[in-house]
Amino acid sequence: MIHEITPFKQLLKRLHVARGNFHYQGDLYRAGEDLASLASRIARHLTDQFVETRFAVTTQKFAGGRKILAEILDAPGDLTARDDQNAFLTKVRDQMERFGYTRSNLLQDFHSCSFFCEARIGRAYWSALAKRLGSRNPVEPSLSLAAFKKRVKPGDSLKLLDAPTGHRSLGTTRLITQVRSGDLILEGRSYLAFPRASAFACDGKLVRISIGSDDDPDAHLLYEWQRQKAA
Repeated sequence: MIHEITPFKQLLKRLHVARGNFHYQGDLYRAGEDLASLASRIARHLTDQFVETRFAVTTQKFAGGRKILAEILDAPGDLTARDDQNAFLTKVRDQMERFGYTRSNLLQDFHSCSFFCEARIGRAYWSALAKRLGSRNPVEPSLSLAAFKKRVKPGDSLKLLDAPTGHRSLGTTRLITQVRSGDLILEGRSYLAFPRASAFACDGKLVRISIGSDDDPDAHLLYEWQRQKAA
């Protein structure tokens, strides 16, 4: 069952008492917990609280502190409407905040927290939603992204067969000049970044990369993979 954040608790979280002091500590907070352990607990908790929703929880350290990001990869509901997005993301952040503390004083320009948290809807969610609603240009995923990376070579070409309206490269064929771990370098000083595995489909000839968003969940790039003929 989802731990509800009641209006009274919301008030306590945001209440600035005399002299501007504000202090909130979540019920799941553990003092001195390292970032990896914290992220692992949050990931398990979100999975338990939001049934049939998939998350990717990642961490980041920087000069001002540390951050945990929960990216939504799939969910049973349709989050196309902005109000639905905001409501769902607020619920996710509320659950994440139960693992931390915040101390601040607005009058003294002071703020301290155990970690910064962010929840966002990942591109993989829009790809999954488009599949449920019915995708255009479906491609049988017989070749995984990992296998594609091993087989694609400099000298191969990619022809862009379909793309969102207005894409300037639609219909063009570009030579692959370099294959790197995270992208392909194409002629004309451009590159194609590899997506998440869930947003990639290849049948050995056609390559489909999902780039959907709330404006167009089924947005994608469809390429014809033209392999260099052996000498």
